[in-house]
Formats: sequence, C-alpha cells, structure tokens
Amino acid sequence: GASVLLLRAGLALLALPIYLLSFLGMWEPFCRKVFFPFILDKISIVHDKKSKKHKQELFSNLPDFRGPSGELKLLEIGTGSGSNFQFYPPGCKVTCTDINPNFQQSLSRNMKKNQHLHYERFLVAAGEDLRQVPSGSVDAVVCTLVLCSVHSVSSTLREVLRILRPGGAFYFLEHVAAEHSSWKYFWQQVCYPTWKLIFAGCCLTRELWKNLEEAKFSELKIQHISLALPWTPIEPHIVGYGVK
Repeated sequence: GASVLLLRAGLALLALPIYLLSFLGMWEPFCRKVFFPFILDKISIVHDKKSKKHKQELFSNLPDFRGPSGELKLLEIGTGSGSNFQFYPPGCKVTCTDINPNFQQSLSRNMKKNQHLHYERFLVAAGEDLRQVPSGSVDAVVCTLVLCSVHSVSSTLREVLRILRPGGAFYFLEHVAAEHSSWKYFWQQVCYPTWKLIFAGCCLTRELWKNLEEAKFSELKIQHISLALPWTPIEPHIVGYGVK
C-alpha cells in the first residue's frame, strides 16, 4: 500500500500540468475535444492489430442474430472512430452512439472505408441513457473498450438488455483488472488516478466479468485473453457475448 501511494505521488508529479489544468477546469474540455479523440485514434491502430483475430472470431456469428425480417439492426455504444465497422456483415444497419461527438474526422474516414454497411444515425448519448432508442428495437449491441469509462456498468447493461429484442446479443471486448496478486495489478493500482484523469475517466481495475455475470443474460460466453500493448497497464481483457 505504501509503495502504491508513493509511486502514485511520483506519477502525479510528472503529470502535474494536467492536474493543474484539471483544477482550473480546462483539462476536461480540451481532453474531450482534442486530446482524447487524437490519442484514441492512435491507440486504436495498435489495439486493432492486436485484437483483430479475436474480433473476427467474436463477430463471426453476428448474422445468426438477424431479426425476423432478415435484417440485422446493430447499435454500437461508444462508436468512437468506428474501428469495428470492418467486422460487421454486409447490409448491417448500424446506429452509432457516443457520449463524445468529437470523433467526426476518423469516424467519417472509417464510414467511407466500409460502404458495405448502412449507417442509420449517430446519437450523442451515454451508455447508461439510451432513451432515444426504443425498447426491443435492435438485434445486436456492440461495446468495445467502453465499459471501463461509463459511470455505471450495471445501468449500461440494463439499457443494453432493454433495447435488445428477445434473442438478441450483446458483444463486448474490454480491458479489465489483472489478478490481484500480480505485478500487472500492482501497476494498475499505481497508474489508476492519473490514467483515469488523462484518459477521460478510463478505470483500470474494473472486474467487468462480474457485472456481466450479474446481468440477466439467458446465455453468456466470456473468455479471458491477454493483449499486450507496449507501455500500458491494460493487458488483461475479456471478450464474448451475451444473449437476451
């Protein structure tokens, strides 16, 4: 505990300008509009390479969840730059949502690259509040690297279950807390406060598999995997899907 606090203080000292900007109320708007969209775009390039085979496998059964009409209506929570579009099946009708509307440039670029999809609309909305989406109206919900930063994981999962039709599926790929006895978890504890400040509320130590197990999915498949990203504390991940 003392080692964690000491190292946290050292890291905070290194990031002192950001803490000062945060104290003055200037960091959050800059982070949302400029820094986070920029850095997430760069991180996504590396993460997509590491996670490509896992995403290909994860989304391979998306067509199985087409609705009675034969269409696949998909909603993505925290679409960001749209890096998942390449994995969705042709003809899929996509509704994009994100609490941060400042990803336009990279999002438009990925939309142009993936003309095999039909883009329905973009909603500025938090995962915990999707009131603009009718209950039981979508066949699939996708959420990747988002549950780490929502204010309430349980509220987000309740919204997921509300908007999914019976028999619909929720797909996820998220970084999670490491084993508590590991050095990875130690460094997650050290980095936690500064990382959360710099990366728009991203929490390093959430045990998201527990939230998913507590949600009311009729079927749940979870796999723990490791995606090594250089110089980051977000190696442990979970990937899978749950059926309403």
